[in-house]
Amino acid sequence: MPVTRRAVLIGAAATLVAGAGGAGLVEAGALPGRARLNALLGLDGGGGDIPDVDPGPTVTGSWRSAARGTVVGWSVSRPPGVTGPLPVAVLLHGRDADHSTSFERLGYDRFLAAATASGVPPFALATVDGGNTYWHRRRSGDDPQRMITDEFLPLLARQGLRTGRVGLAGWSMGGYGALLLGETLGPARVAAVAATSPALFADYPSSSEVAFDDADDFRAHDVIAGAAALSGIPVRVDCGRDDPFADQVRRLRSVLRPEPAGALSAGEHTDAFFTRVAPDTVAALGSALAT
Repeated sequence: MPVTRRAVLIGAAATLVAGAGGAGLVEAGALPGRARLNALLGLDGGGGDIPDVDPGPTVTGSWRSAARGTVVGWSVSRPPGVTGPLPVAVLLHGRDADHSTSFERLGYDRFLAAATASGVPPFALATVDGGNTYWHRRRSGDDPQRMITDEFLPLLARQGLRTGRVGLAGWSMGGYGALLLGETLGPARVAAVAATSPALFADYPSSSEVAFDDADDFRAHDVIAGAAALSGIPVRVDCGRDDPFADQVRRLRSVLRPEPAGALSAGEHTDAFFTRVAPDTVAALGSALAT
């Protein structure tokens, strides 16, 4: 029987992990960790190709946010060739990222251009800096939700965008933030929520060290406990089955009514997964904002 490349990779990984220092090799990147090994073996569902199209016009700026107490950057991308007032979706970034990441690294501006060219109703995508706040008010006074509602949405309206009802989307920490802001604003202000690999934790002790100030902060901003507030809003939730947040995403999907669009599918907490589901995210936002 011929020895396959897959068998060689599995055997090599097992040998190295079993040997002294195997875990250190994984952490150092010398040995593929689970995500990298699954990619090599073709078990991660593959990545999404960022469309090879020119994005539409993008406007970028910054202001000093009173709500956040710092200078905040922002970007807006419109579909190519579309002028005049447009609905808008606010796309929230993940941890250790900023407003530029969604366009420059993940190509959402190009996904938007490709989607509208294929018939998705046109809308604008807007991104803004939220720091590592997990998109809620912190003990320090940094309040990214108030920044969005009281400062950023009025700024977008001055850019000629329709902000009466908006779409909300995000990946990782931003997926959590989109769900949380959707619960806060409700269906009167939110046309749709699309969360990709949302960073959801079972409890405060298991959460990221920067996600919540204390157990009370966690309880006050637990999107699974507050999921009923999303009733009346079309919700899409996607996550990789091997994502560390997959168990909590399953919990969220089990309590949302009606059952949200999206799925748990092959993949991990990687850009490859984020970009693979981006076309469905953009299509869902466009359809909801057109109604």
